Amino acid sequence: MTADPFQKALRSEEELRAIYGEPMRRALRKDVARLDEMCRRLIAASPMVFVATFSAAGRCDVTPRGGPPGFVSVLDDHRLAIPDATGNRRLDTLTNVVATGRAGLIFLIPGRDTTLRVNGPACVIDDATLLAELNAVGKPPRTAIVVEAEEAYAHCPKAFVRSKLWDAASWPAPEDLPSAAAVSHAHARDPALTVAEVERQQQDSLLHRLD
Repeated sequence: MTADPFQKALRSEEELRAIYGEPMRRALRKDVARLDEMCRRLIAASPMVFVATFSAAGRCDVTPRGGPPGFVSVLDDHRLAIPDATGNRRLDTLTNVVATGRAGLIFLIPGRDTTLRVNGPACVIDDATLLAELNAVGKPPRTAIVVEAEEAYAHCPKAFVRSKLWDAASWPAPEDLPSAAAVSHAHARDPALTVAEVERQQQDSLLHRLD
């Protein structure tokens, strides 16, 4: 590619609408802006949520959060809480939420093409009383992200149908891709580190530091 794509980028919603047209009325009406019974049932069945945030400088981030189905707790008709789990302490998501107070979520359910989107104001809390109730992994988390459902709606399943995400026959063979340890080793850029050592560290982390 020789030309810079950013030089010819679209600059306005009007330019986009000229290409795509207006949204269907049904697509706009599906936003219930609260955590109704259907939303609660989907959240209760979901073991994985992707959390999108951005920093005060505008840098975007999306991170997966997982746990047993229902590890995300619905607090009331408008708010939910995502318990934080032990990680690498980069705190990208938490610092973004503290800085800008917003988050976007997509809940996944294995084998189902339907996903749930929840977007809205967000905060990080360390209230001991609330955290004590968020013990899906066996103990209260250090903090939790609370998100208010300013928008809440089921997302179109077309991406899952096109990608065949849940169809094992479409999955790549393990030997065709680098292992998780090989990827981490390459990105660590530490000549003193070996792939075997990275693999040992990852196995230790999964055995002893999942909570």
